[in-house]
Amino acid sequence: MSVHKVNTSDSGRDGQVYDVIGIGFGPANIALAIALEELGFAGTRLFLERQGSTKWQPEMMLSGSDIQNHPSRDLVTPRNPRSRYTFTNFLFENDRLFEHLNLGLEFPLRSEFAEYVRWVAGFFAKDVAYNQAVTSIQADPVSNLYCVTTQTGSKFFARSLVVAPGRTPVIPQAFTDCAADQVFHLTQYLGRLVQLAQQRELKRVAVVGGSQSAIEIMLHLRHSYPHLEIINIQRGYGFRLKDTSQFSEHVYFPSFVDHYYNSSAEAKKNINRHLHYTNYSAADADVISELYVGMYEDKLQGKNRITIKSFSNIEACTATGHSYSLTLLDTQAGTTEQLPELDAVVLATGFRNLGTGAQDERFPSILRDLAESLDCDAQGVIRIGRDYRLPARTGCNLPALYLNGLCESSHGYGDAGSFSLLSLRARDIFTSLSEQLGLEDAAEKIA
Repeated sequence: MSVHKVNTSDSGRDGQVYDVIGIGFGPANIALAIALEELGFAGTRLFLERQGSTKWQPEMMLSGSDIQNHPSRDLVTPRNPRSRYTFTNFLFENDRLFEHLNLGLEFPLRSEFAEYVRWVAGFFAKDVAYNQAVTSIQADPVSNLYCVTTQTGSKFFARSLVVAPGRTPVIPQAFTDCAADQVFHLTQYLGRLVQLAQQRELKRVAVVGGSQSAIEIMLHLRHSYPHLEIINIQRGYGFRLKDTSQFSEHVYFPSFVDHYYNSSAEAKKNINRHLHYTNYSAADADVISELYVGMYEDKLQGKNRITIKSFSNIEACTATGHSYSLTLLDTQAGTTEQLPELDAVVLATGFRNLGTGAQDERFPSILRDLAESLDCDAQGVIRIGRDYRLPARTGCNLPALYLNGLCESSHGYGDAGSFSLLSLRARDIFTSLSEQLGLEDAAEKIA
């Protein structure tokens, strides 16, 4: 752990040392901001956000796409249904409640839910410093404070941190050396695609993955570029229906978090095997049907615009002039195939979890300066408390530190990027944070 003596004369806003600094101001820390306000957090707080404004999934705002959770599983309702910050009240205050209800949609449009997230974020603008990408986090054992430095050179000091950096995209090994303007993760999809389309006519695009996002991207490409050939490469046989059984959906119950957290490592693996398709490598029935019908419609017109390469592993991605070529291994036949002249390759390849697998990470990269001081398991993966606190390694001393999100390996699928348990996780962090800072009595009086 890097150590330096804290000089608060250049600290934060107006030389202030904050009781808590939240890193990131996406849905997880927005939910926390709501909880701090509504539950009466007695301390001072500041959130640092690398972007110029709060944006939720801006590169996947595809026409007609929806969210995948009930709208009442929003930023606050499961914790406080009477809150001003519910999705229902957002509709009411924006004079769209009856029109929205009249849509008859099971899930809200993604664009509208993104507007809801921005709407809530706006109420907390005074507590957020935007355009502040964090470059380092240091802890000073003398003052028992964190010093957070951003790319602007600003330094912010706090008695505690809540880190919500979002998930790290998975970039398979075959693509690590490819040009980012033509081979990109779905988190950069719309921006990269527009740039490419402005440079030249797009003729062939590959979409890698067998998830909901992969289908949504294929549908968007099919509707937006009528003459484009689209090739999907996936390791499975075909797009699989997501497990949305009411019984399986118990993974988003707060009681499941306790059950999962208290399970052994082997028991967690067994749970994951049974429940994998509630969240991964699967898609909703509506988009699967739309893709299938679209492919059939193309066939009726004598076209073959979409090809699905099943049971395929990508062995290499090679630049050939202004395009890319993929080397595919058919895992059934054991044969290889070249897929040439691709204008773009879109990676719907998911996100990293905490763990030791080839696509996992032992800790979020934003915590690299603190990693040596964090308590880890035998494989070097950070330990996470039930209250989402990251304990210090024996012999080290760290001020209170929390991970808001990215806790799927310890807390289950409710932490896999879903809104479902955001508000309850925020409550748990608030309760623990107030206790760690000695503010719980003041919070109770305010409440």
